[in-house]
Amino acid sequence: DIGTAKPDPDFLARVKHHLIDIRDPHEQFHAGDFVELADEITEKISNRGKIPVICGGTGFYFKNFIYGLPEAPPADEVIRKRLQSELEESGSEPLVEHLQQVDPVSAARINRNDNYRILRALEVYEASGRPLSDYALPEKPRAQYETLLIGLNRGREELYERINLRVELMFDLGVEAEVAALRKGGCTDSDPGMKGIGYREFFTAEKEGLDSDELRELIKRNSRRYAKRQITWFRQLESINWFSPEDITGISDCVDEFLKG
Repeated sequence: DIGTAKPDPDFLARVKHHLIDIRDPHEQFHAGDFVELADEITEKISNRGKIPVICGGTGFYFKNFIYGLPEAPPADEVIRKRLQSELEESGSEPLVEHLQQVDPVSAARINRNDNYRILRALEVYEASGRPLSDYALPEKPRAQYETLLIGLNRGREELYERINLRVELMFDLGVEAEVAALRKGGCTDSDPGMKGIGYREFFTAEKEGLDSDELRELIKRNSRRYAKRQITWFRQLESINWFSPEDITGISDCVDEFLKG
C-alpha cells in the first residue's frame, strides 16, 4: 500500500477506482493482463454512460492499451517450465547470455534482473523461431476507442524534489514496517511485487549493509531514474496534450472540447 502510493481509503470511497488490490505480491501482472482487464472495465463503464479515465503510470502499459498488443505467440507452458527449471538450476546469467545471442534487441532493453521478461523473450524465440523484438506494436491506435491523452508536465528540478519528498513520506507512513510484514508473510526478493521501486531496495540494503539514510537515498535515486525513463516513454506517444498540473482551466477546457466533438 505505502510503497505503491495506493490512494487512501477516504479517497477511494469518494472516487471509484479499478484494478487496485487485484494481485498478491507473488503473482505476475504484465501488459497483456492490463489490456485485457482494462478493456473489460472500460466497456462496463461506457455501458453505464460514464467516461473511463485511465490514470498512471507506466508508459509501456498505456501504449499497449492504446495501440493493442504485439502479435506474439501465446504462452507455451512446456517451454516456460523448462526455461524456469534452467533458471532455478543455473541462475539467470546463462539465460541472459543466450538471449543476447538470439535476440540482442530484447536483451538490450530488458533489465538483467527481470526474469519474467527474459523467460518470455526466450519462450517466444523457441516457440516461433523469431525474436520477440520482431513482433512490433501495431502502428495505429485501436479503432474501438476515441481517446484524449493528457500529460502533466513539471520542470525536472521540481519533479525530483517532489520525488524526494514522496520517499520521505513513505518512511513517515511506515514503509519499513510494511516491508517487514510482507517478508514475515513469506515474500522474498524473487516475488514480482517485491521487485518494484520502494521494495527491492530493502533487499539491496540488507545485502550491502546500507543504513536507513542510505536506503532512502537509494530509493530516491532509483525513483528519479525511473521518472526520467517514463518521461521518455510518454514523449513517444503521439497527440498528448501537455499541461502544467496547476493549469486546471486549460485541462478543463481541453476535456470539454473533446467531449463536444
